[in-house]
Amino acid sequence: MSTTSREMRQKSNQFAAKARAGKNPINPSRKEKLAKQSPIGLWALGIVLFVVVGGVFFELFKVIFL
Repeated sequence: MSTTSREMRQKSNQFAAKARAGKNPINPSRKEKLAKQSPIGLWALGIVLFVVVGGVFFELFKVIFL
């Protein structure tokens, strides 16, 4: 689906208006958004998985060898 010249003019005008207003006219990329995100959630998930998987392995070890 191609954009019409009217849509292109409209987007261009929106871009120019944002630039004149001093706002960032370009939406941040996914990579930039992830760079700003705190890694604490990922660490918490890793710790929970470590404890759960470690508990499962420990219980299997206990059942098999004891």
